[in-house]
Amino acid sequence: MNTVHYLTMLNIAIQEAQKGLSEGGIPIGAAVFSNDGKLLGKGHNRRIQDNDPSVHGETDAFRNAGRRASYKNIIMATTLAPCWYCSGLIRQFNIKTVIVGESINFSGGIEWLKESGVTIIDLQSELCISMLGQYIRENPDIWNEDVGEE
Repeated sequence: MNTVHYLTMLNIAIQEAQKGLSEGGIPIGAAVFSNDGKLLGKGHNRRIQDNDPSVHGETDAFRNAGRRASYKNIIMATTLAPCWYCSGLIRQFNIKTVIVGESINFSGGIEWLKESGVTIIDLQSELCISMLGQYIRENPDIWNEDVGEE
């Protein structure tokens, strides 16, 4: 798969992040695809909207993709580097490729995933960087609570 396909996949995750932001939530979106690029599921961070700390963008997309016999032949696209929780999901289900929109505002478990054999394609999207960066500047208390900082 080439960069054009990765950008197309990331754009679906970006649309989900924008949807979450429009709902009053944190702008993080994700999507799950088969290796041939077919969309299997998409979602966004709904921790604020649902008052549920477990509904991250990646977990929402993963749940919406439905149950599979195997997950090693899927690609996850996410607007932000996966946190440790979502990195654990990626490892648990043996997802082999993760497209990351950005890891500037938050680097999450990228290095751990790489060490575990997961291919990380970090696109450093200016849109992803600025969208979350602006959210963090405007909502530092919510962001710090979301990432577990004091």
